[in-house]
Amino acid sequence: MVIVKDIDFYSLCEHHLLPFFGKCHVAYIPRKRVIGLSKIPRLVDVFARRLQIQERLTNQIAETIREKIDPLGVAVVCEGTHLCMSMRGVEKQNSFAITSAMLGVFRDSARTRMEFLELIKVRGLTPVSTVPAGLACVGD
Repeated sequence: MVIVKDIDFYSLCEHHLLPFFGKCHVAYIPRKRVIGLSKIPRLVDVFARRLQIQERLTNQIAETIREKIDPLGVAVVCEGTHLCMSMRGVEKQNSFAITSAMLGVFRDSARTRMEFLELIKVRGLTPVSTVPAGLACVGD
């Protein structure tokens, strides 16, 4: 398993035109091909530096790695602080959103998924036994 964690990202919410920012954690299990470690933060930047929503950002990173190197599995977790929640609307200063995309063995194998989540130790994310396919979003 290859993990690059604590990748800072800065983006702009396409709904509110306000910034959101945080950290992204990316893992994959190589099949035959690998990707340079510096390319993973670059990939995060490519998708973050546009009008975006966190859910799509997370999924785009995972899908791109899956398409380009065909690994056994890809996992992406993003933790974001959204100024649309801090400065307007509910005005919750200490809230953050966590989104995840698990593909391949990370989706199929609870043991592999748990290893990844334990290694990144995301604040506020406690693993659950059943995670819906695709994206999971936990906030506050």
